[in-house]
Amino acid sequence: MNKIRPVKEVLHSKPTMEGAGVRLNRVFGYHEVPRLDPFLLLDHFGSDNPDDYMAGFPWHPHRGIETVTYMLSGRVEHGDSMGNSGVIGSGDVQWMTAGSGIVHQEMPKQEEGFMQGFQLWVNLPAAKKMMAPRYRDVNHDTIPEVTLDNGIQIKIVSGSIGNSNGPVKDIVVDPSFFDISIPPKALFTHHFPKEHTVIAYIYDGKGNFDFEKEALFGKGQAILFGHDDSVSIYAGAETLRFLLIAGKPINEPVAWYGPIVMNTQEELDLAFREYEDSTFLKKSA
Repeated sequence: MNKIRPVKEVLHSKPTMEGAGVRLNRVFGYHEVPRLDPFLLLDHFGSDNPDDYMAGFPWHPHRGIETVTYMLSGRVEHGDSMGNSGVIGSGDVQWMTAGSGIVHQEMPKQEEGFMQGFQLWVNLPAAKKMMAPRYRDVNHDTIPEVTLDNGIQIKIVSGSIGNSNGPVKDIVVDPSFFDISIPPKALFTHHFPKEHTVIAYIYDGKGNFDFEKEALFGKGQAILFGHDDSVSIYAGAETLRFLLIAGKPINEPVAWYGPIVMNTQEELDLAFREYEDSTFLKKSA
């Protein structure tokens, strides 16, 4: 019998500042570990004031994780120690596997209009933390958008809806990453493997995320579902827009400081020593 996942926890995004002075809303992060395993952090940035974001994220290292940047609107220029460079535009995704180590920067290139997007950090298991880094620049044209019979629209970055598959594949935690728009009073149901962690983050509208309760959740709230078969999400009186993210838990210790996430304090200390003495970047892993 197919069972609907209940709402296990509701998280509320909080204003914070990161990088060289970027104002954003942190949905979850260090203090929520390991409740959302394999996910570590989710930030939502959105502003029409360049002073809130133009300082950007100058050159900095990562090791032991993957970072996923998804732009709803606006432009961000990126560059990294592997020689990759370019601009992430509206609807584009950057999926970067830091692995053994990468140094990169992300700098906004938009001085007017509304800039909005998300960054998700995905943990890597111990066996893959020192894998060779890789970079995937996913253009919006390659991201399938599915429209269901009841008018629900779904952009599929990774994972699958029916016979449509997202362009990002071969990721260790088998993630699903959907951007979903549900019209008023429509119902969306989707099955995930029982062991997968499933999170919804609402960035517009209100909806019911718990099949057995009447409570509506809205903008800036994240829903962590319990472990069962499917999620069932019903839009309220207005269009509901949210990210739906799922992945296989790693179930390993987390040692995290700043942009580096390892399994032990010793590994963390080593990473920072290597960064200081210029041996952080590896030719092979």
